[in-house]
Amino acid sequence: MNTVELPFDADEMLAGLRPWVECESPTFDKAAVNQMMDLASRDLAMMGATVDRIPGRMGLGDVVRARFAHPKADQPGILIAGHLDTVHPVGTLEKLPFRREGDLCYGPGICDMKGGNYLALEAIRQLARAGAETPLPITVLFTPDEEIGTPSQRDLIEAEASRARAVLVPEPGRPGGGVTSGRYAIARFNIRTIGTPSHSGAKLFEGRSAIAEMARRVLDIEAMTGPDCTFSCGVFHAGQWVNCVSSEAEAEVLTMAKRQEDLDAGVQRMLAMAEPGVFEVTRGVTRPVWEPDAGCLELVMLAERLHSEVGLPFRHESSGGGSDGNFTGAMGIPTLDGLGVDGDKFHTLEEHIVVDSLASRGKVFAGMLMGIK
Repeated sequence: MNTVELPFDADEMLAGLRPWVECESPTFDKAAVNQMMDLASRDLAMMGATVDRIPGRMGLGDVVRARFAHPKADQPGILIAGHLDTVHPVGTLEKLPFRREGDLCYGPGICDMKGGNYLALEAIRQLARAGAETPLPITVLFTPDEEIGTPSQRDLIEAEASRARAVLVPEPGRPGGGVTSGRYAIARFNIRTIGTPSHSGAKLFEGRSAIAEMARRVLDIEAMTGPDCTFSCGVFHAGQWVNCVSSEAEAEVLTMAKRQEDLDAGVQRMLAMAEPGVFEVTRGVTRPVWEPDAGCLELVMLAERLHSEVGLPFRHESSGGGSDGNFTGAMGIPTLDGLGVDGDKFHTLEEHIVVDSLASRGKVFAGMLMGIK
């Protein structure tokens, strides 16, 4: 069927998306994430899916898995992999309210990646209303912890992907149009400096500041950034009393590389910085490099044709930022990422989408569901 003719309506889709955006769901707030999972579960149930709620792990939110009836339900199908957690703390709506300005709409998590997730569900709805049966069965998996590297649900994602013919990830589309056909490798580190406490007013020089030591270490770490591997510190915790020389400071570091060997070298550089009793380095969550293979490029060709039919610009490329597509693509499961909305400034207080892209890219997504065999 020609999915270009499906009656996607961007304004109606935006109205349906609004409750999702206004349900704030930062990763570390389990209750908030689970409220968002409640909303998604209800929408999926109303679509006729069989919905499973899988309890969360590591103090994080639950997972929603939905399957749609299909005559080939026992065969490998299409896995739609999305996350419903965001980086925006509860209360962000006061600074970044849901609002439309022309063809842009703003809100926390609207681009990364609630808009894309909603677009994917609308594609399924439109096909069902048209009486079009997809060649393969569809499973939707919404997870709670992608923004912190998916520490609690990587194994579940990989298990679902191992049963799939292809994986579609509705993360934000590429700037200027198109999709993501690979992801760079990412490693996270927890670092800790150890100081000597003292009274900072009366006996300042008897102490050794963990904060000052951490500040020096962060500068040294970020100075290691080069064209092959980047290093950045995004979290810093230290101190409780201003009149105490700090005895401990903690931070988190993100390392990214386009090639696995460059990431591995960066990991070794980080680990080699450890100094007993002064500086501790612990490796955290890692996302492997995902490089496009023949299966991925088949999906790219399908996406390119669909973009042309809809009248959208197209390009594909590997990208930083990481997603759960890193896992499935690295497994060798045909994976295509960046199938969500057009937008920009995600992870900031200017996060927005291009409203019309809900419909245009929704048609592309529907075409992907019909075109994968």
